[in-house]
Amino acid sequence: MKFVTYRTADGQTHPGVVEGDRIRTISTPTLREYVALAQHERIAWHAADGLVPLDGVELDAPIRPARNVFCVGRNYLEHAKEGARTAGRELRLYDVPTFFTKAPTAIAAPGASLRFDANVSQEYDYEAELAVVIGARCKDVPEDEALHVVFGYTALNDLTARDLQRSHGQWFKGKSLDDSCPIGPWIVAGEEIGDPQSLGISLRVNGVEKQSSNTAKMIFSVKRIVAELSRGMTLLPGDVIATGTPEGVGFARTPPEFLADGDEVEVEIERIGTLRNTVSIA
Repeated sequence: MKFVTYRTADGQTHPGVVEGDRIRTISTPTLREYVALAQHERIAWHAADGLVPLDGVELDAPIRPARNVFCVGRNYLEHAKEGARTAGRELRLYDVPTFFTKAPTAIAAPGASLRFDANVSQEYDYEAELAVVIGARCKDVPEDEALHVVFGYTALNDLTARDLQRSHGQWFKGKSLDDSCPIGPWIVAGEEIGDPQSLGISLRVNGVEKQSSNTAKMIFSVKRIVAELSRGMTLLPGDVIATGTPEGVGFARTPPEFLADGDEVEVEIERIGTLRNTVSIA
């Protein structure tokens, strides 16, 4: 199943599930509330007047978590290598995932124009990522049970202001600007994906491929990420975890390639779909 949040002509948003070329409206106010209830039982979503055409609505971000988006840094070996090479330092790998967060106000919708300020940053960069949506309140989850607390998966672009990232000496500010976390276009149920460590992942700018890899190349698997993040810390239904990006990001290219006004960026993940956004920099 593909779960969405859509916006009607009157500006109201509604959660739904895709059925072919239509969306069946879910009866909860938000998809996050549905996810929280669905950990106990699959609530009924159908209604006599609940079907709307998929191509007749605007999709919003499928879910908006109650708190920051959790992220994993340097989780593909080749990306870790390119980052170390560009920074002129030795590659250092850790025994545990490196976690950081993006502010929830960074979340943007699929298809949206991502509005950035040229006075804030001159180095807007892209990062294609598989995102995990947590489906149950949980803590201290064993690694071999971690996929049981996953509701589903979606695509995410961890857009980053590289100059802010350098000048602040940490990642939060440069990765939390408004519109820097588009996700979508929908969440695919975990049981339909099965093994999340076998998905092709790619990114294109104006149709030109910049990143191409597979989630099999993650240093830390989804299971390990969920287990480590939940150690001593409660995860909530609707929490979003971005699992890292493969090699090919703009700052590590020769010469560096940063996003420009009008660029179209597409994140494509096998069995999930394509997250497409344009960039507006003024």
